Amino acid sequence: MKIRPLGDKVLVKRVEALTKTKTGIFLPETAKEKPQEATVVAVGDGKLLENGTRASFQVKKGDKILIGKWGGTEIKVEGEEMLMLSEEEILGVLD
Repeated sequence: MKIRPLGDKVLVKRVEALTKTKTGIFLPETAKEKPQEATVVAVGDGKLLENGTRASFQVKKGDKILIGKWGGTEIKVEGEEMLMLSEEEILGVLD
């Protein structure tokens, strides 16, 4: 199954949560924080502007991005957890 985001929506996959601290302590499932880094999987057509044209995206497929902890909508695609969010919810691109 393939998902194509609509409008200004972006489909992303969060990076894996850390299972161990820098000092080597293993974290239980309940202590893990949601990672704020993600990879762009797909982008929509762009936001529809008042003049009828579409705004181009500032991100593209494969970009590593920074997102808020609680933004977007979590979905499952073929057993993988993904996140659908608006381009406005993206905080920045990681180089």
